[in-house]
Amino acid sequence: MGLFQHVLVPVATEADARTTCAALEPYLDDLERVTVVHVIEKAGGAPDKAPLEKRREDASAVLATAEAMLSEFVAVDTKTVFATDVVPAFFEAAEKASADAIAFRARGGSRIKRILAGDITTDLVTDPEFPVISLPSPE
Repeated sequence: MGLFQHVLVPVATEADARTTCAALEPYLDDLERVTVVHVIEKAGGAPDKAPLEKRREDASAVLATAEAMLSEFVAVDTKTVFATDVVPAFFEAAEKASADAIAFRARGGSRIKRILAGDITTDLVTDPEFPVISLPSPE
């Protein structure tokens, strides 16, 4: 990742934050800054998945996990973003943070689940507004 000094890293859960940060770890010497983003997805007129305060608490825990894993190696910013569409929110957050690229780890899941729930990975890498880096599995 020598071309990039500042990457935006989206994380969804605490487990995802741990795995994504572990995948990013080999590249931290090349980075000056990491902005970690958690998107709280709004339902856009429909009832939300959980009460807002609970979702904020969960977001804080997710971001704290990532910050704890990365902050001894690189400067870390954390952001919680509210959006009805996750992928454009990542690009907007990357632009606002002046990130050079978005670094993410593809999450597993069955093909049918990705079709029904929406495949964020495909949306992220198809015609991206920023360079997008897919991190390898840390195993």
